[in-house]
Amino acid sequence: DFEIWRIFTNFLFFGNLGLNFLFHLYFLVRYCRLLEEGEFNRKKSDFIFFIFFGGTLMVSLQPLVELEFLGSSLTFMMVYVWARRNEHIQMSLFGLFNFNAPYLPWVFMGYSLMASTKETLASDLLGIGVGHIYYFL
Repeated sequence: DFEIWRIFTNFLFFGNLGLNFLFHLYFLVRYCRLLEEGEFNRKKSDFIFFIFFGGTLMVSLQPLVELEFLGSSLTFMMVYVWARRNEHIQMSLFGLFNFNAPYLPWVFMGYSLMASTKETLASDLLGIGVGHIYYFL
């Protein structure tokens, strides 16, 4: 069967319900909103291109990294692009560890690794890589 919806729905799965799931969902909503209201304010076509470009590149690379779902990758792409566009912003991890925004994807990936499996590493790195490609194009 030709199941075209799978191209789009693989971005909607973030794993089993748990703390890692909630963090990914929160970061996706937060940084998608911040990008839409900041970098892409009054540029809806640019935002749609950003999502389409990232999604297309991730789906194209998906067989190489053997991932079933790309929800985490989409989250990391959003976080990476936001962090690079807001280099001057100071961040804090649970009020204990301070860092600049460009390090946010790496801090988030470290937390994600502690809470999940090795497959998460490939998914997170794919999102960071696609975000990096978009940022420098």
